[in-house]
Amino acid sequence: MSGLLSRVSKHSDLLAALAVVVVVIMLIIPMPPQIIDLLIATNITVGLLLLLATMYVPRALDLAAFPSILLLTTMLRLAINVSVTRLILLHGHAGDMVTAFGNFVVGGSLIVGIVVFLLLVVIQFIVVTNGSGRVAEVAARFTLDAMPGKQMAIDADLNAGQITEDQARQRREEITREADFYGAMDGASKFVKGDAMASIIIVVINLVGGIAVGVLQQGRSFSDAIHTFSLLTIGDGLAAQIPALLISVATGILVTRAASTGDLGSDITSQVASHPKVLQIAGAVAIGFGLFPGMPKIPFLLLGAVLVFLGRTLAKRAPQLETVEEDTPPLSAEQEESQRAQEVVAVNPLELALGINLIPLVDAAHGGTLLNRIRSIRNQIAEDLGVIIPQVRIHDEPSLETHEYVIMVRGSEVDRAHVVPGHLLAINSGQALGHVSGIDTTEPAFGLPAIWIDESLRTEAEGLSYTVVDAESVIITHLTEVIRRHVADLLSRQETRKLLDALKVSSPAVVEDVVPDALSIGDVQRVLQALLREGVPIKDLATILETIGDRARAGDREPQLLAEYARRQLARMLVSPYLDESRTLRAINLTPQAEQELTGALTRHTPDGAEVLGIDPQRAQQIVTGIAQQADMASQMGLQAVLLTSAPIRRHLREMLSTTSPSTPVFSYQEIPSGINVEFIGEIA
Repeated sequence: MSGLLSRVSKHSDLLAALAVVVVVIMLIIPMPPQIIDLLIATNITVGLLLLLATMYVPRALDLAAFPSILLLTTMLRLAINVSVTRLILLHGHAGDMVTAFGNFVVGGSLIVGIVVFLLLVVIQFIVVTNGSGRVAEVAARFTLDAMPGKQMAIDADLNAGQITEDQARQRREEITREADFYGAMDGASKFVKGDAMASIIIVVINLVGGIAVGVLQQGRSFSDAIHTFSLLTIGDGLAAQIPALLISVATGILVTRAASTGDLGSDITSQVASHPKVLQIAGAVAIGFGLFPGMPKIPFLLLGAVLVFLGRTLAKRAPQLETVEEDTPPLSAEQEESQRAQEVVAVNPLELALGINLIPLVDAAHGGTLLNRIRSIRNQIAEDLGVIIPQVRIHDEPSLETHEYVIMVRGSEVDRAHVVPGHLLAINSGQALGHVSGIDTTEPAFGLPAIWIDESLRTEAEGLSYTVVDAESVIITHLTEVIRRHVADLLSRQETRKLLDALKVSSPAVVEDVVPDALSIGDVQRVLQALLREGVPIKDLATILETIGDRARAGDREPQLLAEYARRQLARMLVSPYLDESRTLRAINLTPQAEQELTGALTRHTPDGAEVLGIDPQRAQQIVTGIAQQADMASQMGLQAVLLTSAPIRRHLREMLSTTSPSTPVFSYQEIPSGINVEFIGEIA
């Protein structure tokens, strides 16, 4: 048997082609009654087979060939109708199957046959087919409308690293197949509707034509002609309508199983049985009907007793299921609308809005690699700073210029820039040996002078020591720097809890000792944000948590001050990037007078008791300018200099430099580990 099935599967394409050819032949060549009987039986069996198949497939897409099957079965029924009509009109006999339906099914009564036939047509045409067609039409419309959102959701999951490229490709293909399937079902449902209408017309033609042939050509009496040809016609109509009704019901089942995950019987049983009280109430009502005077008692009492028994049995076996259903009731229409509204107004932590002509950069089908590169920078930042960056929501924005993009953090625009189509960006990092023709601009990430050049000038620009990058690299670099600058704003309280939960797996004692007894999650969040604002990695979260927990118990609860203590514990990691091969740190310092002046300006006048630096703005500007000049001089000598100062004023100087010299590191003397040589190359008087 298995060998036969394998051979059939191997030649399934030939069998499908042969079936189509047979249908065409039936429309042209007369078929013997024995073949007609076999085809009618095949038609009924196929209808039953499709009905059962739709009940057992877990998803509608698992029977994606159904629209084509629907067309083929419709053509088979019509071809059978044509062949039967030919036999009825020529010979007054169309095989045993048609005769059986005309005599046995309707008892040989013309009136009963017509009534049964019309009832089947009404059920199929008005009830099942109309409903199936409407469901398929709405499903196709909503599936097409939901495609952009589903595509963006897949891109977001891919961007977040939650799925692989292969999984994303598979999900995109599934969305496309789903849209194609429901669109095809919308059209295929018209086949069934047209088949029902054609059946009525064919019956009328057979009846009128049969009576005319019987009376005029075969010399029968009018009553004999009516009796003979009407039963054959009704038999033909019933033989065609029964499989048509089966397939129509199969169509309705398939298109209405949008949210199903199992076979139809299991779904109905599990979902109805999940509410035992419903069964008990229905059983009690049925028993009540049976007790009414004049009502038949046995059927109602029997069914009512069965339902009550089933309800009580299910309630005892699965009481927890009832609790779950009561705790999570289905959403009403208003609740669903409210939920959708909340999703619309929800603020995304990180957004990249693109002009319409930049969309191909996101589309992998057009060679765009922006999504993959964004995923890479998120992984890189997580590795560098120890923070999981939220997924970047990428979308088109009609209000932007065609080649403009905007980067937003928590719903607020933080930067925007343009790229020039078909051009590369040549960046002058201060070492360019000449000028290259193009469009002068400023590199958006670091503010360096740059030129948009034609792609043909790449070699010339690189020969003049320009750094040449493409449009995607410009956007990626810009986005990376924005994320690094605003990484503290991206660390929400929820993300902080996730970090603590992850740490709790490896170091549960550390977390339990600090949170929530010594510090709340909000306190920990503010400390981590203070560290991230200065680019301090928080990968060693255990050390940070131990340090701030100990200081909090000692009475120091100000987040900025706790961050300073955490920096001291991380000092060796912080200073290492600025050491040369001889482990020497080159530094700029303040004169003792300047140190004393700034220390004396520290006050605690804020409502929460936080420490602030109350210095004259003009004097502050002089200090900042002096530091910037010293840092520039060191940079021109090829040195990376840091600002070294006393601990009380370190963070205040860092805040003063955040706008004019954000790349200048500021350390306190207490943060310099032992064994490090310090060479002072400048002093701020």
